[in-house]
Amino acid sequence: MPAAPDFPPAPDRVAPMRALISLSDKTGLEEAARTLHDLGVELVSTGGTRAAIAGFGVPVKDVADLTGFPEMMDGRVKTLHPVVHGGLLGVRGAADHAEAMTTHNIGPIDIVWVDLYPFEATVASGGGFDAVVENIDIGGPAMIRSGSKNHGYVAVCVDQTSVAELLEALKTEGATTLELRKRLAARAFARTAAYDAAVSGWFAGQVEDAAPARKSIAGSLAQTLRYGENPHQTGAFYRTGDARPGVAHARQLQGKELGYNNIADADAAYELVAEFEAPACVIVKHANPCGVAVGADLSTAYARALECDAVSAFGGVVAVNRPLSGADAKLITDIFTEVVIAPGADEEAQAIFAAKKNLRLLLTDGLPDPLAAGEVFRSVAGGFLVQSRDRSRIAPADLKIVTRRQPTPQEIEDMLFAFTVAKHVKSNAIVYAKDGQTAGIGAGQMNRRDSARIAAIRAREAGEAKGLAHSLAQGSACASEAFFPFADGLLEAVAAGATAVIQPGGSIRDDEVIAAADEAGVAMAFTGVRVFRH
Repeated sequence: MPAAPDFPPAPDRVAPMRALISLSDKTGLEEAARTLHDLGVELVSTGGTRAAIAGFGVPVKDVADLTGFPEMMDGRVKTLHPVVHGGLLGVRGAADHAEAMTTHNIGPIDIVWVDLYPFEATVASGGGFDAVVENIDIGGPAMIRSGSKNHGYVAVCVDQTSVAELLEALKTEGATTLELRKRLAARAFARTAAYDAAVSGWFAGQVEDAAPARKSIAGSLAQTLRYGENPHQTGAFYRTGDARPGVAHARQLQGKELGYNNIADADAAYELVAEFEAPACVIVKHANPCGVAVGADLSTAYARALECDAVSAFGGVVAVNRPLSGADAKLITDIFTEVVIAPGADEEAQAIFAAKKNLRLLLTDGLPDPLAAGEVFRSVAGGFLVQSRDRSRIAPADLKIVTRRQPTPQEIEDMLFAFTVAKHVKSNAIVYAKDGQTAGIGAGQMNRRDSARIAAIRAREAGEAKGLAHSLAQGSACASEAFFPFADGLLEAVAAGATAVIQPGGSIRDDEVIAAADEAGVAMAFTGVRVFRH
């Protein structure tokens, strides 16, 4: 490890004399350029940015005037020069640095404003390989890192927020403070780290390396949270470069600020509701669905979803896969709901929701594609886990009927519906469903038998609440997201009223479970696909 040089302390205040600006997005450039010029700061720039500043009638020097070298190689080489980086890295208070700068005619650069080539936007727009590679910025990150390392003297801006803070400091104080320069440097290093993460992640995908030797995750702060899962924990919400529709990119029309648990629940609900083609509603509580249904319209779907477990639905998250109408809003607001997330809402619906001041209404630009590729992450002590998104979807042709009795067409439809829901329920998961409606859900238990029992209790209570003489699970299909290791879980489902069972299969006791199903007279299908969700 190299020893730190014995540099003199950095000054608290630096009155800037020269700024180097190089931008892809020229937003705010004219105002900033005029302000810096009026404050006596010399402007140096490159290519299109220099032309834009000159077009504003503001004096600007080309970087080539400093380096003595023209921009070349299609703009790939323009700022990678000792005069530029010496001006950024030189420690002005160090005698040998000052001597080198004088000897080699290197003038100090006090401000750097760089926003980097639009690599992420080029990838998002579907740019071809060569176009994406050309949008990998080299000189920009180098200048940002050089200036940020030398934050004792240099202020680095990588976004509009940084520029606004800088200009405010210069207008009020005539100088930057060391505290400001440190804050800007931290933000700047985070930006180059995120940029490199985007580049490395894209390249890994291009060479089909699912597990590269090094992997980075980057995000931009969407909001700080009041707290994390509990009030004594801090929390924050970050957006990645993934444009997948959902809570991260939703517009919040009303209600208090989203909390950590609200965001997690809204994401879980929206990912599940997107699985269905028909109008659908999902009600989630604590990351698990407590009611799921489809219907002829959203109002019907919501009413049917609520029937499954109205007790748990209180204070839950509601997700739908169609724009909301006023009639839908009236039903949803009949009970206390924390969050509603939908692709849209008409004016009447928005007005009805607005009367519920604590309800958060989130509108998205679409639905997430359940079949789209992607990755999901989970932190563990000292590291994180990465896996591909579960894009499994079971069709009737995928089913292997393993019992003597064949399922009816309606039972097959119910089995597939139940298995789709089970894919989004915390393991161990059991779901009873009939006619496009969940009847009972058992989630997160340490054994499958108990999940089956809990789901049966929910179904019985739902039937009672509906005034029925029987459980909602009567005549239902039962889905298990993993195999039954013993026959006991299946027998609990039979006792609850299920007439058909869908499960992955693969247990060493499959024969025992199949025999139990045959003895009970129920139909059972194997999917060959396990959909655990821990």
